[in-house]
Amino acid sequence: MSESRVRINVVVAGLVQGVGYRYFVLDNAQELGLDGWVTNLHDGRVEAEIEGEEEIVAELITRMRKGPRLARVMEIVESPQQVVAGTPGFRVR
Repeated sequence: MSESRVRINVVVAGLVQGVGYRYFVLDNAQELGLDGWVTNLHDGRVEAEIEGEEEIVAELITRMRKGPRLARVMEIVESPQQVVAGTPGFRVR
């Protein structure tokens, strides 16, 4: 496992449910070859855990700050997590 591999928990607030945000994250994460998941939270936010090379994870988070056309991202909170071996692929939960 590369030393530059990271896992970041990301919680996104704003108008991010009902606008295709999760599938935007899914498509971009798969395009970038990242591992992890994305899900809606009951309070209207979206949560994701993203794992991969540090610079590629940072690229996805940059894309998440903009989101799809109808989304309005107000805040993103990032929290480092322990890298989890053996969790390949990215999915919507």
